[in-house]
Amino acid sequence: MTAFLSSLFLVFLAEMGDKTQLIAMAFATKFRVATVLWGVFVATTANHFFAVEIGRWLTNIIPWHYIQIAASASFILFALWTIRGDKPGEEYKRFNFSPFWTVAITFFIGEMGDKTQLTTVALAAKYQTFLPVWFGTVTGMMIADAVGIGVGIMLGKKIPERVVKWVAVTIFILFGLYGLYVNLIH
Repeated sequence: MTAFLSSLFLVFLAEMGDKTQLIAMAFATKFRVATVLWGVFVATTANHFFAVEIGRWLTNIIPWHYIQIAASASFILFALWTIRGDKPGEEYKRFNFSPFWTVAITFFIGEMGDKTQLTTVALAAKYQTFLPVWFGTVTGMMIADAVGIGVGIMLGKKIPERVVKWVAVTIFILFGLYGLYVNLIH
């Protein structure tokens, strides 16, 4: 249960204000919300399946202790990445597909190398379990994107993105520092 809840929580945080969340919000202004959410679900399920497998594979070639240190340090890097911010780019190009496939393909491409995908790799390496991490990260993405879409549609720009970003930064730094403390000092 710890792997599932940690995966859900950390990926939820990583997705808040992320470019893929902005992509989902933008598509929700063009397409039906249900179509966008199904496209995000399919893309995330596929993308995070591969990310979990990569994370589990890493522990077969790199000693576990070093992976834990790298995973903890990566959370601090994700905090810095969050401070820097993401800019939606080429992922917004419209494909000649149905709205569902446009969302799914765009979201899948946008998620490649994204901090939520890298967070998924780190969590899979840390917990060494497939289903709880996979289900947790997919659930975290879906909740974050549903929240983002709902907030974007209902409130527009009334909630400062800066507040969301700094809460996420603080939590990432705390998780990273705690992990480094446990693995290097304690």
